[in-house]
Amino acid sequence: MNSDWQPSASVETLRARARLTAVVRDFFDQRGILEVETPLLSAAAGTDPNLEPLATHYEGPGAPADGTLYLHTSPEFPMKRLLAAGSGPIWQISRVFRGGERGRRHNPEFTMLEWYRPGWDHHALMDEVAALVAHVLGEARPVQVWTYAEACAPLGIDPHVDGDAELLERARELGIAPASAMDRGGLLDLLLSHQVVPGLGRGCIDFICDFPVEQAALARIRRDEPPVAERFECYLEGMEIANGFHELVDAVEQRQRFVADQATRRDRGQPQPPLDEHLLAALNVGVPDCAGVALGVDRLFMVALGAASIDEVLAFPLERA
Repeated sequence: MNSDWQPSASVETLRARARLTAVVRDFFDQRGILEVETPLLSAAAGTDPNLEPLATHYEGPGAPADGTLYLHTSPEFPMKRLLAAGSGPIWQISRVFRGGERGRRHNPEFTMLEWYRPGWDHHALMDEVAALVAHVLGEARPVQVWTYAEACAPLGIDPHVDGDAELLERARELGIAPASAMDRGGLLDLLLSHQVVPGLGRGCIDFICDFPVEQAALARIRRDEPPVAERFECYLEGMEIANGFHELVDAVEQRQRFVADQATRRDRGQPQPPLDEHLLAALNVGVPDCAGVALGVDRLFMVALGAASIDEVLAFPLERA
């Protein structure tokens, strides 16, 4: 008898998940941060070559010229538009969608917690991420902060200096087989994810900050020697749970990064969704200096509930949807 109609998570786990969601809401309520909702569908999409948006077709009133709408990979762009409109600090829990992501810790539809703090930098936001994690887990864990260079030092590489050939050779020495077309940022991410991340957050909360400029994404660049991206990631029990930035709020530089991303996507044969001109217009008006973070709710709940797989905390993952 086919049992795929049943949820993959137990009803008891789903009740526990509902309680944890209430705990998250309580955390932000206590801090007086405004809860918001933004659209899941947009005529534009993120350009990050490492994220693939899912698209649908709509021909009704208000449809874009080609009828294509994108399910967002993050609520970041409309939330920044709210910041430009004077919202102050904001947060939301949202369903997000990413193509090609399925595995023990991945589902193409998942739940993201995202929030923004005007007037803060990424270091202040790391403290609040640690506070949220402790609030949800119901326990205080030691917090450790590493720079990207410190995290990579045991691998014998300098992520800010070593070139593609050196990183490729080191990956092969460590028994990692990179894809032939992988760029420098991809090589660094591969080395970190295979050799460093599995040991992070074991009984503690680990952060890595000061990323190589190739991995700045939407973070601002600090002109140190060498320059670094004011970006961080948070890790629990050997997996990344959050990715945050001291946000880039310069419209000209943001457009340049979008265009560079589109060129990379074209070279790789990936679709090139339209740029988000609404976001760029908001940046032109003025998004305040701020820090923002996206946190994987399902992964945090996996740790809180002792689950080994994301399917254990989802009612209906892809194969049962």
